[in-house]
Amino acid sequence: MLREWPETIAIRPRHGGVTDGHVLVIPRVHVADVAEDPEVSATTMLRAAELAGEAGDCNVITSRGPSATQTVRHLHLHVVPRADGDGLLLPWTVARPAGR
Repeated sequence: MLREWPETIAIRPRHGGVTDGHVLVIPRVHVADVAEDPEVSATTMLRAAELAGEAGDCNVITSRGPSATQTVRHLHLHVVPRADGDGLLLPWTVARPAGR
């Protein structure tokens, strides 16, 4: 457990994450995805935004539904610190050869 609030927790991904400092922000109540309960989603985003403010450059990501890469049916937000040249591509990013 990295941080906890009355309604939300922040933990490291089980397998370490995709970058150093990758954090999952998860509501304590079960909500299947970001659209199921906008109030819970907003509070979870508030906590993710607090962590993003500490992380510097980062992605804050959640997915809804299998077509959008959701594999866990419980709302969670990824805060993924980024650095120039880290090589991490988002699902909709097309790889480009170096120098383009």
